[in-house]
Amino acid sequence: MDVINLVITVCAVLSPTTCEETHLTFNSSVSLRQCAMSAPPYIAQWVGEHPKWTAVKWRCEYPHTNEKI
Repeated sequence: MDVINLVITVCAVLSPTTCEETHLTFNSSVSLRQCAMSAPPYIAQWVGEHPKWTAVKWRCEYPHTNEKI
């Protein structure tokens, strides 16, 4: 199993210009495309647990892909 990150951009419901990224980490052997396509139920669960935020976009990435060596 590989680790994959679901990166969700969320914005505050009461202030739509206030946005941030949140990361959900999974152990999975799916491709990045498969991760992105299967993400909506996980996003819905996160938004259900955080009602002051709304998801505006998402992507999947492997951990540490944005770190500089």
